Amino acid sequence: MKRVRTLLGLAGAALCAGLVGASPHAPPVSVGEISDGKPAGDPVSLVNPFIGTRNEGNTFPGAAFPFGKVQLSPDTGANTGYDWDDDRIRGFSSVHLSGVGCKLGGDLPVMPTTGDVSTTDNAEYASAFRHEKESASPGSYQVALDDYGGTKAELTAARHTGHQRYTFPETGKANVLLNSGQALHKVTDSSVRVLDERTVAAKVTGSGFCQGTKPYTVWQVTRFDRPFDSYGTWDGERVTEGSRSSEGGGRRGAYARFDTRDGDRDVEAVTALSYVDAEGAARNLDAEGGSTFDETREKARAAWRERLGRVKVTGGSPERRRVFYSSLYRSLLHPNIGEDADRRYRGWDQRIHRAKGHTYYQNWSLWDTFRTQAQLLTLVAPRESRDMALSVLDVEEQGGWLPRWGYGTTETNIMTGDPVTPFLANAYQQGLLDKDEGERAYRALKRNADGIPPRQSPYLGRMANKEYIRDGYIPHQPDRPKLKPGSPDWRHSASASLEYAAADASLAGMARDLGHDEDARRYAARSRNYRETFDPETGFPRARDSRGEFTGPSDPAHSKGFQEGTSWQYQWSVPHDIPGLMSLMGGKKAAEDRLDTFFAHDDLVRDPEGTARGTWVNGPYDYYGTDKYNPHNEHDLTAPYTYLSTGSPWKTTEVVDAALRLFDDSPAGVTGNDDLGTMSSWMVLSSIGVFPVSPGTDTWGLNTPAFDRVELELDREWYPKGGFTVTADGTEDGSRYVRSASLGGVGTSRTWITTEDIRRGDDLHFDLAREPSEWGTGDGDEPPSLRRPTQQDR
Repeated sequence: MKRVRTLLGLAGAALCAGLVGASPHAPPVSVGEISDGKPAGDPVSLVNPFIGTRNEGNTFPGAAFPFGKVQLSPDTGANTGYDWDDDRIRGFSSVHLSGVGCKLGGDLPVMPTTGDVSTTDNAEYASAFRHEKESASPGSYQVALDDYGGTKAELTAARHTGHQRYTFPETGKANVLLNSGQALHKVTDSSVRVLDERTVAAKVTGSGFCQGTKPYTVWQVTRFDRPFDSYGTWDGERVTEGSRSSEGGGRRGAYARFDTRDGDRDVEAVTALSYVDAEGAARNLDAEGGSTFDETREKARAAWRERLGRVKVTGGSPERRRVFYSSLYRSLLHPNIGEDADRRYRGWDQRIHRAKGHTYYQNWSLWDTFRTQAQLLTLVAPRESRDMALSVLDVEEQGGWLPRWGYGTTETNIMTGDPVTPFLANAYQQGLLDKDEGERAYRALKRNADGIPPRQSPYLGRMANKEYIRDGYIPHQPDRPKLKPGSPDWRHSASASLEYAAADASLAGMARDLGHDEDARRYAARSRNYRETFDPETGFPRARDSRGEFTGPSDPAHSKGFQEGTSWQYQWSVPHDIPGLMSLMGGKKAAEDRLDTFFAHDDLVRDPEGTARGTWVNGPYDYYGTDKYNPHNEHDLTAPYTYLSTGSPWKTTEVVDAALRLFDDSPAGVTGNDDLGTMSSWMVLSSIGVFPVSPGTDTWGLNTPAFDRVELELDREWYPKGGFTVTADGTEDGSRYVRSASLGGVGTSRTWITTEDIRRGDDLHFDLAREPSEWGTGDGDEPPSLRRPTQQDR
């Protein structure tokens, strides 16, 4: 039967379409391939960085170090850097964020050319390239540039620097162009200076990203391994040989020229950057610029091998293992080191600080990452995860408020709600913060949850808190004037109200555990505000106006006031009180029927691949006018696990199985924008078989793993046993339904575990069957609610 042919059988037509543009080192596998029972092998060799570079996945294929400051990658003219379907490269720039939906980064594109420098526009001096002359792996990228005699460009990266090697044809005019005036975002001012016969420094000030940000500045310095034969700069279209500087608005840049006719065709360069000052960039260069290109690349590969090797999988098809490790790789790219080699960093108060006691990180896509990536990092990178949480607290202490979506040294205010609360509550509940650190986080979160940033502050925070606290909901006022750039919660009032309530629930749990009982009761009461958005006439959440009347179309597929979604999709955004949610829907059976409609469950059973790609929402920006599951956007990430609470865990298995088929080894093999590893983290966690069903808590929902065996090597400072293993018997014959489970050798019918279970090293084992069973269907088997059901709910 097709239904049980394989846990992760791959789609026929969709996969074949994807492989038309697949990477040359991503060999296809047969549809419905059964596990070969083999361990993964070297995880670095299994990663395909080109996955997600098509269909708005917006990933980048270039070189990066785990959580490194520099992401040296090609730019083809796409909004976020690289698109598989483009055929020209404009340069290799130092700053990229994987999977974002708006222009950002791309600072200082560097480009090797030959001949005269006749144009200063990187769209004009761009070179054609072919995918068959291009390759990438963790920490490494290379390509041949057709328009410049096949010049080979190779990239690698260290923690604070990007390393380049260019192999030119034999010519007297081999150039390296350093373009300070163009980037992916808007450059408002730049300067470039030739410091000596081997070194060029640049300063770039820019802004952008969706609805705009305050300007930020990045300093860069590039040192070559050999003296220039000549050099020059440009101002607009005017190129001046021998000029040592150019600064101001518009197109600016410099070139270094080398004579490669004597057979010495290789030119190496190291670029360091700093958000602090020019001295910071110079110190980063001094700290890491002494290694050769090959030495740096091997260090990067070793770092990735160690990181990726912390998760070992056995079984699954060869492609499934490639997709898994490629997803894990993307999950470890961000956030990024914000401090320089001397520990200095620029805070959000625009002053210079020195990191003490933890590494300072930056780049916070919190609305996305708090749902999956933050939790994955607590397992595979807890030390860094702790430091990231403390860095967010540094932002609050220095900038005056907690961030919503921070880039570099500025707040973008993109997306709605209060994502920082479940993000920090997660760090505390996972045991990453000690008591004092937890209290520090709680004080900041309480201020954020109860207040509103002042008008002169660049932060939005909980901008609609006054109305939310007073009325229990945010009024829908789409035309209310914007006082600051960003995403106004009044415009997306229904979804923002739900997000405020869920954040209150996670804060209530944190307050309770820290002994703030009165606060815990107050926030728990506020967490029930989600009920204020539910219309008893339709049984769905809806926006309400300032008079309290429900507004907009009553059809939940065409509802108003939901950011990037509909009422159908946002109705499941109550992970803290599923019993209460089901009560509003008419009870457990009614909720399950609604889930069945939402996922097109009957069609899904007959044709999981076709339903996932054809009936569900299909497209990264297809947000509105639908009653079906959207696997391409964040607000639906926990929805498949809601079946655990309706007593039908086998349906979670069926839905997750279908959703995992959307991840494949083609350039289009990521669902939607990857958003700094968010969607990739969903794939990794769902494949392991443990998933954070209620962000901001320590609860993990269970599901059939995608592999026979998954071994997590855990940091003993936080996980004393040093490991956690998930195994499944029965995958070899295509079984996928849980018949029984055991935790630490003891049978369990619960569909959930806690972080403490993982910390104890209580390995998880599943016995699988070819048909659904009674496992996980009893009272009390469902994941716990932060608020226990009352008599009213029953």
